[in-house]
Amino acid sequence: MLRFERRSTLRPLIFGSVLSLLILGSCAPPAGFDSTGYLRQQIAKQAGDDLADRVGIPFELDPEVLEVVEAKLKPVGDTRSRVARILDFIFRGVDLEYQLSPTLDASDTFVEQQGNCLSFVNLFVAVGRHMRLDPFYVEVEDHQRWDHREGMVVSQGHIVAGLYVDGELKTYDFLPYRVKSYKEFEPIDDLTAAAHFYNNLGAEALLAGEVEAARGHLETATRIDPSFVKAANNLGVWHSRQGQSADAVDIYRKALEVEPGNVPLLTNLARAYQQLGQVEEAEALLAQVEGVQHRNPFFFIYKGEAALARGETEEALAYMRDGLRADTETPEVHLGLTKVYVALGELRKAKHHLERALRLDATHPEAARLARMLEPTLRGEG
Repeated sequence: MLRFERRSTLRPLIFGSVLSLLILGSCAPPAGFDSTGYLRQQIAKQAGDDLADRVGIPFELDPEVLEVVEAKLKPVGDTRSRVARILDFIFRGVDLEYQLSPTLDASDTFVEQQGNCLSFVNLFVAVGRHMRLDPFYVEVEDHQRWDHREGMVVSQGHIVAGLYVDGELKTYDFLPYRVKSYKEFEPIDDLTAAAHFYNNLGAEALLAGEVEAARGHLETATRIDPSFVKAANNLGVWHSRQGQSADAVDIYRKALEVEPGNVPLLTNLARAYQQLGQVEEAEALLAQVEGVQHRNPFFFIYKGEAALARGETEEALAYMRDGLRADTETPEVHLGLTKVYVALGELRKAKHHLERALRLDATHPEAARLARMLEPTLRGEG
């Protein structure tokens, strides 16, 4: 089901907010500004009134949610005390728990009492703006998530909340397993944040095989922000999986005009060329990708998964070890090593990395799936 309209659910006791600040450029608009309404105006200007009327605003809260927030929180005190009350409200009042998927808007995050990083930011931004603060969305450039399926790369960004406190940028993250040591941040406006939201929904639907939902979400993301290459990448994956490789090539090439060195785009374009029988073009692109220096552990996970699928276990192991050197605190790295070590018959090492992945993120669905699948095999390897 496309998430263009608010789901009609009976909500238990819920929290909410009056959104009061425009996040654009300086990220500090005057208090009292209707940022929800302004974002709808931006979407209408970019993609038309029809989409603007139907699209969900990720930081908009339902009226009943707003009523509870207004009863629980008052916009008084200095910035630090208000932030502390917001975090206490979210983690103690809502009792919010981390869940990798699905991505939820602010109201649904409260209702479900769980969410991933972007879900948390949606709720934080909504409540923060009610508290007359200036929270905004921040994309972490040095921690981008890739997922390799069926020879193609699905891409998602990592989003945290940003807020200036006494002139210093503070970030607020809900990624439970990672030391907060990011170095590359990019504050983004609400329009791009909305595109991220729909791209997340589309990527999740794509990975779950929900074909029509995926297309709807991804087309929404690309209409909201045509320059947002992650959504373009994933929309190209959708077309490739439907046997529409020529359409995928057009999408990838246009997106590469925005980001010429984007590795997921280059990789998926190569795959689309392979599907069209254009082998020389594909090989040239893959050679270009191999020559790029990478710090993202998901690049090495992708390469390791591809090598493992070809039965090249030693090469897969080398890539996964590169991923581990890039980042020891990402569960997917340890899950990749688990799979490789199982393929190599080194079950003790496989068990070690699986346990490490579960310690880093006990909610990770693939880790739980592997644990169930491998339990009989690994039970005697203690």
